[in-house]
Amino acid sequence: MLIIIAAIVVSGLPTRTPAAVAQDDEFVFGLIMVGPFDDNGWSEAHYEAGLYVEDNVDGARMISIDRFNAADSPELTMEDVVADMVEQGAQLIIANSDDMKEDIEAVAPNYPDVAFIHVSGDGALTGEASGNLSNIMGQMIYGKMIAGCLSGLRTETGSIGYLGPLVNAETRRLANSAFLGARHCYEMKGGDPAELQFEVIWIGFWFFIEGVTLDPTEVANDFFNGGADVVISGIDTTQALVVAGQRAAESESVFAIPYDFIDACGEAPDVCLGVPYFNWGPSYVEAVEMVQAGEWEQYWEWNPPNWEDLNDLDTTAVGFQFGDILTEEELEAANGFIEALAAGYAGEEGGLNLYAGPLNYQDGTEFVAEGEVATDEQIWYTEQLLEGMTGASE
Repeated sequence: MLIIIAAIVVSGLPTRTPAAVAQDDEFVFGLIMVGPFDDNGWSEAHYEAGLYVEDNVDGARMISIDRFNAADSPELTMEDVVADMVEQGAQLIIANSDDMKEDIEAVAPNYPDVAFIHVSGDGALTGEASGNLSNIMGQMIYGKMIAGCLSGLRTETGSIGYLGPLVNAETRRLANSAFLGARHCYEMKGGDPAELQFEVIWIGFWFFIEGVTLDPTEVANDFFNGGADVVISGIDTTQALVVAGQRAAESESVFAIPYDFIDACGEAPDVCLGVPYFNWGPSYVEAVEMVQAGEWEQYWEWNPPNWEDLNDLDTTAVGFQFGDILTEEELEAANGFIEALAAGYAGEEGGLNLYAGPLNYQDGTEFVAEGEVATDEQIWYTEQLLEGMTGASE
């Protein structure tokens, strides 16, 4: 059984609880986004969550900044942004990118009466963060497993491309999870998992920056030119899906799976197998209500899907929206796969755990021994891609 941590309240760290806010007062919260608020991906999912908070918490008002990254806003510092939000009355500030870890952890101690959330990251878990900063992440390993499964079911060439952002423990574990799902479902439909080709190419950041990263449009085309007929995206934006749609318009049988945002398939529905997405709204509402009530305590959350209904937007942290092009057979197989994952998560006999050994890292070193199951820590701090995958681990 893979025991996943739904929420850990970290004790023994210096904590100063932000003052309680009267329920009938306006509650201002800030959202710092790494990309455009309308990117049809990662940042838009966070922006929609902010709107969800406004709709579900009386008096809540979001202030936000998007495109906060070294390329789009080189003149701005985290201190600048936070100071401005605090001046506007923000009592909770959310930094939405792993790339912001160092800066948000450095700035948060300067504002002990403000609550901070860093999305992804582990400063609250390791003790590196001040007591007014917490971490939230969704268990997207499961969304990526489902994405991989659909890729394994759909591929006819036995070749799948994975369009990755930058390389770190988070992105490696998500690529690995997609590979494990693809291998399992490729075998389920009668293919030889040892012959499945699964290549990862990293562009260098969460989205395209001219002159800094690889061009994801070119990488997606390279995948298809090299024989892949499905590309899974791990970046914040939808170039892989757009490219697949363009090539399908020229009568190619190619498909893609975007990332992050529930409505991403809408850009090219005729080639979209589905999309794993984050649903931040419920966890953001929880955080706002804790601050309002004066009950804020530092915590680290790795939130699971709602296995009863992956697409219940009031409860699930991670969801999966199936594409309209799936066949009845693919839908049946994918739903069976999800049921097996849910049973494995619950520790039920016969459930599926794709992180059960034996599993080796790409260089042949042991990741999970035969008869063992990967711990949360092993998965969270994934060190390499897995054996059987092609691509750089660093």
